[in-house]
Amino acid sequence: MLKELLSKKKKLSVVGLGYVGLPIALEFARKMSVIGFDIKEDRVEMMRNGIDPSAELESSAFEGCDIKYTSNPEDLKEADFHVVAVPTPINMHNLPDLTPLLGATRAVGKILKKGDYVVFESTVYPGCTEEDCVPILEAESGLKFNEDFKIGYSPERINPGDKEHTLTKILKIVSGSDEESAKVIEEVYASIITAGIYKASTIKVAEAAKIIENTQRDVNIALMNELSLIFDRMNINTFEVLEAAGTKWNFLKFFPGLVGGHCIGVDPYYLTYKANELGYHSKIITGGRFINDSMGSHVAKTVVKKMISDGNKINGAKVLVMGATFKENVSDIRNSKVTDVINELKSFSIDVDVVDPHASSEELMHEYGFGLIDKITEKYNAVIVAVNHSDYVNLDEAYFKSILVDNGVFIDIKGIYRDKIKDLTYWSL
Repeated sequence: MLKELLSKKKKLSVVGLGYVGLPIALEFARKMSVIGFDIKEDRVEMMRNGIDPSAELESSAFEGCDIKYTSNPEDLKEADFHVVAVPTPINMHNLPDLTPLLGATRAVGKILKKGDYVVFESTVYPGCTEEDCVPILEAESGLKFNEDFKIGYSPERINPGDKEHTLTKILKIVSGSDEESAKVIEEVYASIITAGIYKASTIKVAEAAKIIENTQRDVNIALMNELSLIFDRMNINTFEVLEAAGTKWNFLKFFPGLVGGHCIGVDPYYLTYKANELGYHSKIITGGRFINDSMGSHVAKTVVKKMISDGNKINGAKVLVMGATFKENVSDIRNSKVTDVINELKSFSIDVDVVDPHASSEELMHEYGFGLIDKITEKYNAVIVAVNHSDYVNLDEAYFKSILVDNGVFIDIKGIYRDKIKDLTYWSL
């Protein structure tokens, strides 16, 4: 398979060209012929013109690549090795929404032919690939699993906004439906991954490994957030406590904050869903999720208390929120918990303005019902730095004084200014 892909006798397809799929497609396209498929034609057209719709990749990343962008699923027929990298979100009830994954699987199944490989990269609960996706591939293609076609699972590990740990520099986990497929899939990925390959014993092991990566981070951040809730009542700065504790060599360096995005705030729900299905009700994971999901409301209520304490009238007060993306230095607004802060403030009849140098005002309006202001032109009763974008890191107390009323409150969620603020009423997690 690898030899024929490299000689371009066979082609590779990538289904889903978002944060995960596009970098994979481009990396493979430097060595082989690739079909890049996405259901949104407007995004496909942008990529044809060397523009990353996710604003993660420079135009130079598109150079020297043998890739055909398409929104026509029939074009997938040209490929023999398929990589599925579509989102796996949760619904409003925090349950897995497999609609994009199963839709992509149907599209691949309709064009599947004997000898083809299908590798899934989307984060799922253990068992999903074989129990949910394989039956669709068989039904749509009329082919028999492991006899006519083979599958694998290789979880994505891309970190949006991270320019150091890029695709080829991150160790890649691979797995296959049998020994032969695992070997073939390992060889194909090894052709682009310089950091090395780890071959998991089974597809379920690979699925489970991915799901606990973010679950572990979620639980650890939840502990930091709970410590923040406790230390706040003791009038102790949590970041100072963590800095002191961090002087011990084996202290794990996690920090409190708003936990959003498509991964950490979502993946644990896939694991607890499967656990519930098997009759086990998670306590630590669901407890951590409850704490992290409630932090936006906690921040907003603390802001209101601080404003009242400093003599601000709440009804009609004006608050500026700086940062709306789910993390620093990215444009991704998916599952941003900053919106929880904003919505809670609005429930107190507070007027909220939002600025963000990376986010799209149009996307925010479409997704959450609010947009960005073009520039800061007035003074506010409170300013909340919600996301530590590099654009904000070097701002000083004089700047914040200039956009706050005399009794204004300064909220620094991530604690990046704690050594710089001397005169303003200051609070951080």
